[in-house]
Amino acid sequence: MARFTEASKEAVIDSIDALVVVEDHLRLEKKSGRYWGLCPFHHEKTPSFTVDPEKKSYYCFGCHKGGSIVSFVMEMDKLSFPEAMEVMSKRFGVPLYYENGGIPQKKEGKIDELSELYRRVAASFHHILLNTNEGKKSKEYLLNRGIDLSIIEKFNLGFAPADRSWLYRFLSEKRFSADFLASSGLFSRRYPQSAFFSNRLIFPIADKNGRNIAFGGRSLETEGPKYINSPDSDLFKKGRTLFALDLALSEIKRTKEVYLAEGYMDVIALHQGGITNTIAPLGTAFTDEQAKILKRWAEKVYLMLDNDEAGQNAAQKAILCCRRNGLDCAIIDTFSFFKEKKEIPKDPAEILQKFGPEALKNSVKKCILDVDFMIFRSRALKESSQAVAFLFPYLDALDSEVARDSVIGTIADAFRVERRAVWEDYKRKKTTGSGRTAISAMEQVEKQTTEKPVRAGYELLLLGAVFVNPGLFSELRSGFSPEDFEESTARELYIILEEWFRETTASGEQDHFKWYGSSSELLDRLQDGNLRDFILRQEALGSFANPAKLLEDGMLRMKIKILEKKRRELIRELRNISHGDSLHNQEPQQADLLAEKVYIDAELTRLKSLGANAGYGSVKANTQRAGNK
Repeated sequence: MARFTEASKEAVIDSIDALVVVEDHLRLEKKSGRYWGLCPFHHEKTPSFTVDPEKKSYYCFGCHKGGSIVSFVMEMDKLSFPEAMEVMSKRFGVPLYYENGGIPQKKEGKIDELSELYRRVAASFHHILLNTNEGKKSKEYLLNRGIDLSIIEKFNLGFAPADRSWLYRFLSEKRFSADFLASSGLFSRRYPQSAFFSNRLIFPIADKNGRNIAFGGRSLETEGPKYINSPDSDLFKKGRTLFALDLALSEIKRTKEVYLAEGYMDVIALHQGGITNTIAPLGTAFTDEQAKILKRWAEKVYLMLDNDEAGQNAAQKAILCCRRNGLDCAIIDTFSFFKEKKEIPKDPAEILQKFGPEALKNSVKKCILDVDFMIFRSRALKESSQAVAFLFPYLDALDSEVARDSVIGTIADAFRVERRAVWEDYKRKKTTGSGRTAISAMEQVEKQTTEKPVRAGYELLLLGAVFVNPGLFSELRSGFSPEDFEESTARELYIILEEWFRETTASGEQDHFKWYGSSSELLDRLQDGNLRDFILRQEALGSFANPAKLLEDGMLRMKIKILEKKRRELIRELRNISHGDSLHNQEPQQADLLAEKVYIDAELTRLKSLGANAGYGSVKANTQRAGNK
């Protein structure tokens, strides 16, 4: 596979604004010269995730993940290195080129090909909806539901023809192979030329960057399932995707709030009503993974689910999901807003159709706290002890002891029982195991994952500095081999660098080797998780801030150590000779050893003088600092 040219690759890296990239996923706040946020890779209440915009790197002091901003994009969006580079290229408007004559990068890989296929199919469905007689019925359906053309365009809505073989013929004419189409998720597995979607209103599903990854389809007929979605694939995971997140993200970031509706039409209706920070899960219950995605940008979730029993049950589960993932939660009370009307609308889509966009916009202004909603639901249980126990999962889901204590007071007041009694019942449930909590499980996981720290000697600091700045390795290897290092961790880093150096220089890619020091590929080769965490942590702490000086001081100390070892060996040999039986016969050998010792003594004096003048500055200070971290 061809590589990017060094010039274009470095141009893209230079153009990256690390803060902009990371803030696509979480909020950052500047404190004490660093940018901090809640880590997207593990659950935490206090920010331990930090970004260095100058080095274009990140590190979490909690879970120890870290690396370059490119590796951050790879980790967050599950992309390969070339795919992440392409995303950054497009994001910051800097083109990428191949080494084979400057050809601009083409889309590579199955995921890119599938996304491009879905984009083309979405455009075709959209054209059919707006411009053909076959799509006329679905278009009129949308208009009659109060959805205007601008929203139809915004959501790129479409229509899949009733002829199940049409799509296969159409794509075959575009030179898509039969094998590729069979793996696309657009066709029946049993009948490869029969389209999965037919005679349905089509809702394109995109990732947060607006890349087409799947479809939802609504039947306007009475027979068959009303809604179907694309099957899960490498490109699309239903439980990790939120409908319209790409369209809602800017408003979610601005307000730190998000509205969670139940389905496609509800989301579209709310956007029509001006509530543009609205999203929905994809035909399933709201998942922990979806909550974690929203937590990157939002602080509060407003639930606007159906007013029927199924919708209320879904709201109950969504509340617990929000709370255990650190999101505040409230429920939109459309019942109270429309209680004077003859008819209570079931969902946002029905509000838009029957009362218009202004009524829909006003209806979301009235909400109730999630704890009040849960207490209302619990009252269906006859015995107060059962009703109180119904609320224990909600207590479990809260991520603050202060919040938990406050809610216990609210529960006690609601059921007119003693606060102490509620607390004792709750504790007893936890102790007996009948109410095993997410919190206790999390604490156990944290205990199990406590890792033994890596001790930092000067050899490891030296190799760590070279590991994150591998352009320095050629100088280090010119004077030392792996056997010269006494610390096993330092030897491990040296061997990884040596293997990669040989691979890259053998193919004439020295420049590629020098550039890639910012991390991810070298770190991927490092099997020792503790050692990898140590390097990332020290880099984040600034222990490798002056790598050239670290290299100079470290190599000086290495030379002194090696000479001192050699001097001890010489003295030992001289002692053996002095105790020998035939001293006369060993005089020539003794003379050679003494001459070598004189040379080593002189060289040690010279090197130690250099070290005294330099104070072993970087290595000594950083070794002490690293040892205290």
